[in-house]
Amino acid sequence: MTDTQAALDLIGRGADEIIKREDLEARLKLGRPLRVKAGFDPTAPDLHLGHTVLLTKMRQFQELGHRVIFLIGDFTGMIGDPTGKNVTRKPLSREDIEANAKTYAEQVFKILDPERTEVRFNSEWFGRMAAADMIRLAAQHTVARMLERDDFAKRYAAQQSIAIHEFLYPLVQGYDSVALEADVELGGTDQKFNLLMGRGLQEHYGQPPQVVLTMPLLEGLDGVAKMSKSLGNYIGIAEPAIDIVNKTMKIGDELMWRWYDLLSLERSSADLARMKADVAAGQLHPRDAKLGLARELAARFHDAAAAENAVAQWTALVREQRVDVDLPLQDITVPAAGIRVAPLFVAAKLAASNSEAGRKMAERALRIDGAVVEDRELVLAPGSELLLQLGKRAFARVRLVAG
Repeated sequence: MTDTQAALDLIGRGADEIIKREDLEARLKLGRPLRVKAGFDPTAPDLHLGHTVLLTKMRQFQELGHRVIFLIGDFTGMIGDPTGKNVTRKPLSREDIEANAKTYAEQVFKILDPERTEVRFNSEWFGRMAAADMIRLAAQHTVARMLERDDFAKRYAAQQSIAIHEFLYPLVQGYDSVALEADVELGGTDQKFNLLMGRGLQEHYGQPPQVVLTMPLLEGLDGVAKMSKSLGNYIGIAEPAIDIVNKTMKIGDELMWRWYDLLSLERSSADLARMKADVAAGQLHPRDAKLGLARELAARFHDAAAAENAVAQWTALVREQRVDVDLPLQDITVPAAGIRVAPLFVAAKLAASNSEAGRKMAERALRIDGAVVEDRELVLAPGSELLLQLGKRAFARVRLVAG
């Protein structure tokens, strides 16, 4: 297999469509790093696994030596893209956008290589555009062409309102590719119309049209609907490692393989083929294959130690063994005066924040050495060795060490 063919196989893994594949092959043969763009509107500050499908594909491009552009649509976010909806999405305020965008970098670099990533904001070029420039951009497309977009067509047929500014969204996204001189643009299957707009505008401005690569929308925990916070079928990448493991272990076996295909950076296509064959032959239990996926995801968004600790917790609970015996002991450095309960549970990575730990305490869901904790002012002294529990499934065995 040639290097180009191997690269094409990796790039195509899990992809729904590549437009134009022959152009991608030709650009790969040039031997220069490609500029690979994906845009993200800062609609919410927290990412979930569904968002990481594109990030995982971007990381694969980086491993092939290419440069990726993580584009934050701070300008387009103020327009509002109704993709997948039959109603106008409410535009975000500048304050909303700035607050949401602020948290993105620390999350995306859990996957992307910072050395091969450009973080850009499309207000860089649109903020300098005059009204006349935007009118000239709008002249590049017709209303009839815009109405070919599926959600616009459905709303028009149903006599639902479509605001004029919504027609600008695909044009603005397309012009981003011109401003960045993108070789490749990634997006979900629901973004195909907008991605193709970039090709057309690049040709108009005298640039080679970008290759478009669409990725499927990741099914959530139910295995049916698209992963979504509103549906509650998601795994947030900022969730504690034990929650990532517990939730991953609940998905169906068929969905496991799809998640592996779209989310794994450690397993090659050949690895997955062997694993599937081993499961089919009865040589590998599906639970053990799934546990490998859970471990990889927990390690990616936390670290290897946190992932192993979470896997140990899950294994101990499933086997109904004594949790305090099976859990690894982790040292937590605390002040000489001791540490209160909420920050202790955060330090042990059982709770994401002090406020979450406080809420769980109010729900009588925090235990230390089997006893429910009710005193918010309780201070645990250095030298203590404790079994912490949050809810029914999250445990940690810790030793408090004076810092």
